[in-house]
Amino acid sequence: MFECPSRGSVSTLVRPEVELPVLPKWYERGVHRGLGYWRSLKAALIGRRQLRQILLQIHSMDAELECASSDELAARLASLKQKVMLNGYCQQSLVESFAIIREMSGRVLSMKHFDSQLTGGWYLFQGRVAEMATGEGKTLTATLPVAAAAMAGIPVHVITVNDYLSKRDCDEMRPLYESMGFSVGCIEPGMSPDQRRQIYACDIVYCTNNELVFDYLKDYLVLKESPQVMHRFAERLKGNEQLDGELMMRGLHYAIIDEADSICMDEARTPLIISANNPASDTEALMYQQALNVASELKDDTHYTRYEKLKQIEFTDEGEQLIDQLASPLGPVWVGRVRRYELVRQALTAQLYFIRDRHYLVRDDKIQIIDEHTGRVMADRSWEKGLHQLLEVKEGCETTASRETLAKVSYQRFFRRYRFFGGMTGTAKEVRQEFWDIYQKQAMSVSTHHPLRRQHTGDKLLASRAEQLKAIVSAARDITNGGRSVLIGTSTVGASERVAEALDKAGLQAQLLNAKQDHLEAEVIADAGQPGRITIATSMAGRGTDIKLHPDVECHGGLHVILSELQDAGRIDRQLAGRCARFGDPGSVELIVSIDDEWLADSWVRPWLTPWLNFSWGQKLGLGLMRLAQKRLERRHSKMRYQLLKTDEQQGETLAFTQGNL
Repeated sequence: MFECPSRGSVSTLVRPEVELPVLPKWYERGVHRGLGYWRSLKAALIGRRQLRQILLQIHSMDAELECASSDELAARLASLKQKVMLNGYCQQSLVESFAIIREMSGRVLSMKHFDSQLTGGWYLFQGRVAEMATGEGKTLTATLPVAAAAMAGIPVHVITVNDYLSKRDCDEMRPLYESMGFSVGCIEPGMSPDQRRQIYACDIVYCTNNELVFDYLKDYLVLKESPQVMHRFAERLKGNEQLDGELMMRGLHYAIIDEADSICMDEARTPLIISANNPASDTEALMYQQALNVASELKDDTHYTRYEKLKQIEFTDEGEQLIDQLASPLGPVWVGRVRRYELVRQALTAQLYFIRDRHYLVRDDKIQIIDEHTGRVMADRSWEKGLHQLLEVKEGCETTASRETLAKVSYQRFFRRYRFFGGMTGTAKEVRQEFWDIYQKQAMSVSTHHPLRRQHTGDKLLASRAEQLKAIVSAARDITNGGRSVLIGTSTVGASERVAEALDKAGLQAQLLNAKQDHLEAEVIADAGQPGRITIATSMAGRGTDIKLHPDVECHGGLHVILSELQDAGRIDRQLAGRCARFGDPGSVELIVSIDDEWLADSWVRPWLTPWLNFSWGQKLGLGLMRLAQKRLERRHSKMRYQLLKTDEQQGETLAFTQGNL
């Protein structure tokens, strides 16, 4: 049976927020994880048998629903809505809802859900993570659980990774939802609180994870003095309705998360912070300039030690003595020993670890952060603890005032506050265990509707960056001369511009898509599948981007993807490769990297390996070492995410009596 509440009783939908059990390490690594594997296996065996029966039942209703008039279908939908709002979902009512949604989608959108999409929708409704191959139609798949939940009167959030995808998906699916009597809205940047309040009042809301979390934090600040539900009931009894009127959201009830591994995993270590400006001060700007001046006098290995893996800096005794000496004439701000060391450490961090056109852009005399996972500019975001101001001084920008933290929350804690959520992505198998450990979610693979026709044409490891660029230019020329289109993936803005410059020198025109051209995204993507077109893109094009192929391109072999760098996670590489050969289309992918890549930069093997790259075993060894380094980084990030969540929970319990935790 599938319980689904009536309007106003959302809390009975599923379990409350999951709390991580406090377990001994031997139990956590053995019994607890073994239990997760067993439950996943059991769900796969039992669920798939049940799923086959459900698919047959849905198809058995096709003839009846196809013959129904629009009025008859609307009456049947209204009857089903009333039934599930009163009694919740059982298997039969869920089958009927999926069949009606499928039929109405065929009439309104001219797209009927395939079995693979019905399967994905079934997993999502159960609160699992559905792994569907890129191009299998996750946007349409989400309409099944979203509309089914909306029938029961539950507010639904459909969460995507960026504003472009959020608006695109909302516009494409709006006709279907409105034909079923649901109100639909999309949260966009720049909306006023009143506009956001109206959108959140809709039955179905499309939004990005960033916009959603920041609106949640703003509501938290409104409720900070009375965070408990009983406090709000007491205020209503006293006739005070102002509190409810100031809130934007209706709570965290039901969510479908697109690209769940990116949002729930890759961005989990990023804290979401709301802060207020402190009064601007000329003294602060001078202090940051002095910190950079002091940092520039320090020498690596002599005055400080760098821990590259952790991106941390530790001063030596000699370094502390030099800092004390240089800071003594700088004024009262530098008197505190801990304060001056922290200032210089942040200045070194700004100089050594934050690179222009990789971590940030300078636009309109402002520092704008680039999201390392999506490649997009994060407007109105800033780094904390003076780091942002140090970068402004470093780049000669106008220094903004420092900010005071008012509220913050991590993605991990935020999504565990939903009463119910499901996720979908094309790359879940690598983090299957982490979904179980942190969110108690089972990741289920969904078979493709069409056989996959993607060809991997091989990997190349070259001796220098110059040779790599030459090979990329040669490959792009050969592919486009054959009537196909090419997508070249890079990791940073600077790398994309280097490739564009190399192509331009070779007489090849290319479209560039990175954080500097984010306003042209829709135009570039719409043109990327044309014959002879070369598109260079950062990870902006790695998720959710649907490149429509010109018929001539499809006839000649489809889109060809060139990966010029390995990303921080193999999943991101797979996502970029997934831009080709989507939904049965032809396509190919190849990896062309250089031994100068950062994965081998600190390896002792690098100088020894270079002379042997002309041999196949040298290529295999070098590529194997790069992928091994990538795997190690993935494991390190996974441990950091899990440790962050535990630390977050412990801090929340410690500060709970002050009402200072989220």
